[in-house]
Amino acid sequence: MSSLSVIQSSHRIIIKVGSSLVTNYGKGVDFAAVTHWVDQIAALHKQGKQVVLVSSGAIAEGMARLGWTTRPKEVNKQQAAASIGQMGLIQAYEKAFSTHGLLASQILLTHEDLADRLRYINARATLFTLLDLGVVPIVNENDTIVTDEIRLGDNDTLGAVVTNLIEAEALIILTDQTGLYDSDPRKNPQAKFIHQATAGDPALEAIAGGSGSFVGTGGMITKVLAAKRAANTGAHTVIVSGHEPEVLTRLARGEAIGTELRASTHLRSARKQWLADHLRVKGKIIIDAGAIKAITEQGKSLLPIGAIDVIGVFKRGDLVACVDEQGKEYARGLINYASSDTRRILRQPTTKIADILGSIHNEELIHRNNLVLL
Repeated sequence: MSSLSVIQSSHRIIIKVGSSLVTNYGKGVDFAAVTHWVDQIAALHKQGKQVVLVSSGAIAEGMARLGWTTRPKEVNKQQAAASIGQMGLIQAYEKAFSTHGLLASQILLTHEDLADRLRYINARATLFTLLDLGVVPIVNENDTIVTDEIRLGDNDTLGAVVTNLIEAEALIILTDQTGLYDSDPRKNPQAKFIHQATAGDPALEAIAGGSGSFVGTGGMITKVLAAKRAANTGAHTVIVSGHEPEVLTRLARGEAIGTELRASTHLRSARKQWLADHLRVKGKIIIDAGAIKAITEQGKSLLPIGAIDVIGVFKRGDLVACVDEQGKEYARGLINYASSDTRRILRQPTTKIADILGSIHNEELIHRNNLVLL
């Protein structure tokens, strides 16, 4: 394995910040700490990296505003605290990002949002649009309305889910621990630090410890499992202490800090396998020679102008195959329009989609990010 951090070569990065690193260990939002993280994220942004921030701290901030010293067990009280705390948390981030001339946005998700195909597609499209606009999305679980049946459970898991959602190359989990040891260093002074390992290795789950934080909900086991999940789409994970000076910018320079859990599957291979093998093809689009050249040689999206005909019935978000008039398949991907609407915009320029359908979801039939060549 390389001695350089994977963050140096990563373009799209998810950064998860734990509660204790932004709320002064439960005493409310620490603006100086928030500014510290935002300054580093702004530096990564200047390097051309796309960053999505998954930030804990809403419930802790709400607890501080309510004067609570103990995290409530009742879901409704946690939801109330989250509702109150989101105000202060996002205000702090917005103020800090504005000093760098950067816009931030807030996205609240639940498991139900990502389990539903249309919500999944919409969340994905929104995140990609924000990143293309140079905005820094701040993602959190929608604790205000979430229930035990639909909650993601912790922001380590949420970070991994967002990593999968937008095919980020890397996930950075910032915590109050230096990384992963082969045993609990608080109990065993001979514990050895794990600098690099393979994400998903069962041995990692066996040695991961429990939660050691007052305000957080996850321990090292949630971080190991998050790395395993992120690796499903080929993303690497770095578990590192948020108390390391300038940790994000140092990682971006290639410095190996913390524990790096590397995916065994390449990002493109994982994405191709998921689209090509794990989703069922619901229909076909016959495309012309120009479209074939655009998607296979030029890496472009499939536009309506290059589509000749539609075979089958499918919904927006379904997997469809792209074939020529002889039936040879060149690619497959997630369609942005149902078969009925696709038929109406065949051979049409993107400028006419809204006139024909009354509205426009996307300019492309299949965006290149959702298209896999065969």
